[in-house]
Amino acid sequence: MGFCVERNEKMLIYEYLPNRSLDIYLFDPVTRLQLDWEKRANIIEGIIQGLLYLQEYSRVTIIHRDIKTSNILLDKELNPKISDFCMVRIFQKDVCETNTNRIVGT
Repeated sequence: MGFCVERNEKMLIYEYLPNRSLDIYLFDPVTRLQLDWEKRANIIEGIIQGLLYLQEYSRVTIIHRDIKTSNILLDKELNPKISDFCMVRIFQKDVCETNTNRIVGT
């Protein structure tokens, strides 16, 4: 919904996502039954679309570096939203290759 930057602190403001994170639906024996294969395929496609946007269509190239099930939030229709951008790398659009000096993420 928005963002806030004050000195070195940055925040992303999300809408309320009542279904919490994807890991709850995949690893809990009760809630995993709510995800049939069609819903799982839709979630996968949504994650791919989000990553494609970050890397190809945003003003800068954003590499997330910590995609995992607990960082995928689900709205009331189980549409995925990528979260937890604390380990991202941001590049200008004209940079097509770079190296990082440390391993991060999961």
